[in-house]
Amino acid sequence: MHGHVPYDVFLADTKNFLGCYYLLLAAMNGIAAFYCWERLKKNSLALWLSGLAFLFVIVSTFAFAGRPDWARFISVPQTLRSFINEQISQAPVYMGGSLLALIVLYVFRRFFVQPIVAWLMLIGSLTFMGLSMTDQNFAAIVMKPDNVPIVGMVFLLGYFTWLATYRAVQNDDRLARGEPPLEKLDNEKVLVWPDLVYTEMICMVALTALLIVWAIGLRAPLEEAASSVKTPNPSKAPWYFLGLQEMLVYFDPWMAGVVLPSLVVGGLMAIPFLDYNKAGNGYYTINERKFSYIIFQLGFLELWVVLIILGTFLRGPNWNFYGPYEQWDPHKVEALNNVDLSQYFWNGLLGRALPKADPDAGFVNQLAYIGLRESPGIIVTFLFLVVLPPLLALTVFRERFRRMGFIRYMVMANLLLMMLILPIKMVLRWTVNLKYIISIPEYFFNL
Repeated sequence: MHGHVPYDVFLADTKNFLGCYYLLLAAMNGIAAFYCWERLKKNSLALWLSGLAFLFVIVSTFAFAGRPDWARFISVPQTLRSFINEQISQAPVYMGGSLLALIVLYVFRRFFVQPIVAWLMLIGSLTFMGLSMTDQNFAAIVMKPDNVPIVGMVFLLGYFTWLATYRAVQNDDRLARGEPPLEKLDNEKVLVWPDLVYTEMICMVALTALLIVWAIGLRAPLEEAASSVKTPNPSKAPWYFLGLQEMLVYFDPWMAGVVLPSLVVGGLMAIPFLDYNKAGNGYYTINERKFSYIIFQLGFLELWVVLIILGTFLRGPNWNFYGPYEQWDPHKVEALNNVDLSQYFWNGLLGRALPKADPDAGFVNQLAYIGLRESPGIIVTFLFLVVLPPLLALTVFRERFRRMGFIRYMVMANLLLMMLILPIKMVLRWTVNLKYIISIPEYFFNL
């Protein structure tokens, strides 16, 4: 579907970009080598980075050549691409792998925040992306003008996440030694004029120059006029709404587009009123705010950013899941037999038909039968949202309940449980093809 051209033509069109891309990586490592030699006095590390820069210069010559027989030396092996497409690029593996990666990064954060480790991770990811861009399917997605800024934002998000974590680890070590956090050492008063205004002006000029170069180098992602008889496939929302569009796979529009986003906004506004921990105000820390840190990282990174990346790069025609090296075939069909919880209970467990009122029955009678039919889902939802919070208050959240009080605790607990509804529903869909926990199509209410 990507409209591929012959491979030699594709390489001829992208050779200059790829060659410059690897020269940029060489320059980055060269500058890092000079910094390590001149400022840090780490000659051995500078030598290694210089060798890495020289290696990228060699790779750039292969890229500039634009020859198919040379391109295989600077490409991801076909066996690895097939393995990623067939085994790794599946929704459960993708979400589970991203969650596992976040857990590993959190547990071993002291290792990963080291500047040299973070630098090698950045260079490694950029190198892998460069090796992947010799694949037409991958390049068609990543180099699409719509997606280029999203790729940049992914790396920017990684950088700022690393920077905040790096400062937090440093502050935790300083606090453990009885020293003040780094932010307390630099509390000099800065005036809005001229300090802040000059900085903003310089950033404005630099950003304007960047946008001019961007506009010259990339075509504006404009398409033909909208037509009701020819809709794009896939039809995607703007990148900042792709998380919501992915939720539509698992929830009805009223839930994915209204209730859950409203709870996100309401929950963010409620944080100052729910938070009783006064530590960590004005400086980065993890040890003093572990609960808040973990909840935010899971909610923001796993349940929002990861979904945006999924919707941008891995969702193709008919909203099917595609691997990064897989061609977007609009004729791809994935048969799914989604079943409601009531069907599992009445048909599967009890072996009987769903309770159904007589067509001539009154409104109250029909409503009673609907309640009986959906009673398993209603009971499960009641236990999850009403019974589970007090149980948590008596066990794992005992101290939190004591310090927060009943109202604040119940608000917090229900917000957390509503946040967990999304991953729970995703797992149930992937494992047992569960569509709805409560399904009342008569009144357009499905959960």
